[in-house]
Amino acid sequence: MSATAIAEVPPTLVLNPDDQAPSLARRFLADLFAEWGIKDDYAGRTVVCELVTNSYRHGEGQIVVRIFRDERDGCPVVEVWDAGEGRPEIQPENYAAESGRGLLLMAELVHDWGVRPLNEGGKIVWAKLAP
Repeated sequence: MSATAIAEVPPTLVLNPDDQAPSLARRFLADLFAEWGIKDDYAGRTVVCELVTNSYRHGEGQIVVRIFRDERDGCPVVEVWDAGEGRPEIQPENYAAESGRGLLLMAELVHDWGVRPLNEGGKIVWAKLAP
């Protein structure tokens, strides 16, 4: 008799692409971090808010948020999926601009981040928070 490993599904939140999505994602992350005993959730809330806001403004379709801990080092990872084909890019600093600084700020708060295109279309934007 052989044992079958059952993969644990990361906590997932599906959001409508509207102005409520960022606050719902922040609450989702804050609740998970509290459950995991992570007291300082500032960077995580900022990151998930930025990624969900980008999906809401520039992506397509529903927004899927997954938050889990990297099994190698325990660091939290935030993934945000949408069906849009566009890829987020850090914009050059423009002090006169009224927006466009979010990814730059997010990149300063995380250990690493990136974008994975999906075969079925869309992309996952992920960010690994520092330990």
